[in-house]
Amino acid sequence: MKELAAVTASLNPELTELSLEKLRLRRSAKWRFYDPDVLPAFVAEMDFPLAPAVKIALAEAVELDDTGYGYPDALGLAEAFAGFAAARLGWEVDPAGVSAAPDVVNAITSLLRVIAVPGDRVVINTPVYHPFFAIIEELGLELAEVPLIDGQLDVDGVAAEFRDGAVALILCSPHNPTGTLPTAGQLGTLAAAAAQHGAWVLSDEIHSPLTLPGARHVPFLGVSAEAREHGIALVSASKAFNLAGLGCAQIVTASERAAAVVEKLPFAATHAGHLGILATIAAYRDGAAWLDDVIAVIDHNRALLADLLAAKLPEVGYTAPRAGYLTWLDLRALGLGDDPCEALLERGRVALNPGPTFGPQGAGHARLNIGTSPALVEEAVRRIAKAVGRD
Repeated sequence: MKELAAVTASLNPELTELSLEKLRLRRSAKWRFYDPDVLPAFVAEMDFPLAPAVKIALAEAVELDDTGYGYPDALGLAEAFAGFAAARLGWEVDPAGVSAAPDVVNAITSLLRVIAVPGDRVVINTPVYHPFFAIIEELGLELAEVPLIDGQLDVDGVAAEFRDGAVALILCSPHNPTGTLPTAGQLGTLAAAAAQHGAWVLSDEIHSPLTLPGARHVPFLGVSAEAREHGIALVSASKAFNLAGLGCAQIVTASERAAAVVEKLPFAATHAGHLGILATIAAYRDGAAWLDDVIAVIDHNRALLADLLAAKLPEVGYTAPRAGYLTWLDLRALGLGDDPCEALLERGRVALNPGPTFGPQGAGHARLNIGTSPALVEEAVRRIAKAVGRD
């Protein structure tokens, strides 16, 4: 803990010295869903101040009363993402293959409307981001769960589903909620299986800019020609730069076959918000230094969480994420039932995401958000410990 304290002193104080009182003035879902005495550590919003470049872009738009309809082509959204992808992810993207979208979930829903018909099977890797379940149900599709094995993709299981007729995999890479990253070999195997059976891989890579030290994100479209023919990537600055409320994502293709799918999308599916476009371009072009500082804080917080749990709640299972600020806690040993979040909220006044919403494998688990100051990570663990009589 002493070593971590020394690291804290070296971090950007604007990101580590957050005022809980000031945070409670925010009006987003994170800060308004629960009563004021609850510490919210659930929904995927970070607590850090916005990147300076983003603040300037938004302030300029407001000063100009510039809040009309978005026009990403003229503003250079595709080029901004391509530059960011090359510099940050080592991913060479052709701007001609980049389209705007309101958000990643909307984009996945719209793409599935094109490539699937009611009754088709779609694969997800549970425990996984819970809106995927809702998308599949909404479209009248059949759910095919291929659970992770020790946090890793079961590529053979996905291949078997493709062989049995599944038309698509919604891939979460980096994975939410576990923070794991598939390897290039695993992605190549998925691409080959998709190609063999005529399936699609819709790769949600929204957390990729938050890949943490010691890990490497592999863009799905970069692994092989088969991936480019049978894959479509979904990205956004919303998680890395905390812009979810501004409504701007990107759909990325790298083949004529995939581009033809995007061409069939309705207007609303490719219409991002103007302020979101402006903020996203600013983030991609001028947010690198800020993002470096954010990653340093998250890297610190994931190690801090491990130390805090070892000291206060050693029976809690935790593997530090390799990407993102969402952590997956195995609380089964605490005896709080399938949904431990109920007891944590009632007894500890701390709100986490219930594990069961991520699939059957989430029973007894919870997702904890560490995209905040070290002090608030400590407070979250203190409240969890209080809920089980360890304070």
